[in-house]
Amino acid sequence: MKDKMMNGILMVAEKLQTNKYMSAIKNAFTALLPIIITGAFCTLISNVVLSTSTSGISLAKVQGFGWLEILNPIFTAANYATLNFMAIGLVILISIELGKHYGKTETVLPVVALACYIALCSTTVSGTVADAAGNDIAYTVVNVLPRNFTNAQGLFMAMFASIIGTELYVKIVDSGKLDISMPETVPANVAKAFNVLFPSIATIIIVATFGFIFEMIFGYTFFEAIAKWIQAPLSNILTGLPGYLFLFWMTTLLWVLGIHGTQVLGPVYQASMLIALDENLAAVTLGEKAPNILNYTFISMFSTVTGAGITGGLIISILILSKREDYKAIAKLSVAPGLFNINETMTFGLPIVLNPVLAIPFMISPIVSATIGYTLTRIGFCEVMSYNVPWTTPPLLGPFLATGGDVKASIAQLLAILASALVYAPFVLISNKQAEIEAQALQQEA
Repeated sequence: MKDKMMNGILMVAEKLQTNKYMSAIKNAFTALLPIIITGAFCTLISNVVLSTSTSGISLAKVQGFGWLEILNPIFTAANYATLNFMAIGLVILISIELGKHYGKTETVLPVVALACYIALCSTTVSGTVADAAGNDIAYTVVNVLPRNFTNAQGLFMAMFASIIGTELYVKIVDSGKLDISMPETVPANVAKAFNVLFPSIATIIIVATFGFIFEMIFGYTFFEAIAKWIQAPLSNILTGLPGYLFLFWMTTLLWVLGIHGTQVLGPVYQASMLIALDENLAAVTLGEKAPNILNYTFISMFSTVTGAGITGGLIISILILSKREDYKAIAKLSVAPGLFNINETMTFGLPIVLNPVLAIPFMISPIVSATIGYTLTRIGFCEVMSYNVPWTTPPLLGPFLATGGDVKASIAQLLAILASALVYAPFVLISNKQAEIEAQALQQEA
């Protein structure tokens, strides 16, 4: 039964890891990381250093540093150009990655995918505004692209539109039915451009027609349908503690089997968690309370701090309790990478992978850590994570930045890491005993 269960998990993980769509989404998010980090730093600098109107701490509020506010437009513009256009970047990158899978590297493909995405977006904004007398006046603005289609809110539709557009384009091109025969005297690059002319036109028109028919039938747009049918249910699961804990327990289970669980399941949760963080940032910017305790930054601060499995706690336990010289040597080597949340030296060095003793605390520690972080935030001990901080930010500094300068958030993370050390402690003692038994067996053999 154990073998069947393990084989079943490995088979599912392998299918997820090799699935062309999951792989394209994963690689696209990885490629998008510099843009996300740039936007994250610009947001932090804008709100924590340069702003005089933010509700939290800011250097510009300190007497003598008010002049810093004149630099704010630089970082506001950079933030808008990055975080507010994540969906656009994701469309382009997914189409490139999926195109590579099919051997389609023509430069027009990501442009076609982007055109398909825009064709599914609403370009009219309606609303009301109060006049001087307090009366509401209706207005309509046409030929604009609302921000919810370009920022994190549009990530789910970006995935669907990019995949649909790329698949259609590839199938039409491969069919050869819309190729244009050019004389041999025509340069190859010009002939290739004409060969993809009609497939590009057909792809964009088909997707635009689909969006039109969908809205005619259901009474709401494809974007609204994705938000209603997929985005909202998935966000409800992941921003609730039980669903969140189960998902990250699954990532550690895959790690124990030797599979990079964070990368395999990343495409499942990244969009929802980024949306949750985006909602927090929007609320904090307006001086309101951030609504989502569980979000993209919370993952780095309480579920993968010091690496998957919170192996920083294991390092502490080994250095204090372990009698094994091999464990101590690897733990010492792992301190520096662990400060930047990298732990492959631990997972593959001890190893934790396929190690029945250390696998148990490895899967339990993130649950304990995330529960502590969630509970302390929920009761108001520390602020909600609202700023996107790079996952390589060292422990204790990360929560401070992610909350806009709340020292108690760093204390909460420290408590979580120490709790994980306590979780690992009994199993480190067991490994000591295991080493003694192995040594006695070797002596008997000798």
